[in-house]
Amino acid sequence: MTDRKPSVDAAIDLLVYAPLGFALEARGLLPKFVERGRNQVTMARMVGQFAVQQGQVEAARRLGPLQEQVEAVLVDLGVVPRPAPTRPEPGPTTEPAVRVVPDPEPEVDSAPTEPSVPADDLAIPDYDSLAASQVVPRLRGLDPEELEQVRRYELAHRGRKTILNRVAQLQDG
Repeated sequence: MTDRKPSVDAAIDLLVYAPLGFALEARGLLPKFVERGRNQVTMARMVGQFAVQQGQVEAARRLGPLQEQVEAVLVDLGVVPRPAPTRPEPGPTTEPAVRVVPDPEPEVDSAPTEPSVPADDLAIPDYDSLAASQVVPRLRGLDPEELEQVRRYELAHRGRKTILNRVAQLQDG
């Protein structure tokens, strides 16, 4: 009978006195519970927003070049029309309060350069109508002679650093 008494007392404590004590203290504890809950939700929201932002940055970093390549292939296949050349938006008609002075043009080696290949003879069709972001993914498939032709042509005409840097990387191996 002694074993039964403590278990009956424990059941009465759990089923009667604990709910009664909680009901009496609820008025004082409830605001504290609410505040802790709000703090937890706020913290979880901040962590979630940070994680989403970091995920977007990482996805853009990893998928950006792949997206450019896919767009270039779709243009080549004729699935997507070639993008029209972008024109700068007209500026305000009034003079700005601060005049912006452009950086001086980089000095170009005045030594005579090798004659460039005509655009029609380049291994990339419609080369002159392509943006640098469309040319760069196509460079990988060119042989060394074709890369050199593109390099010479780009130096003689538009001098786009993105293309010239990528050609140099591919030529260096």
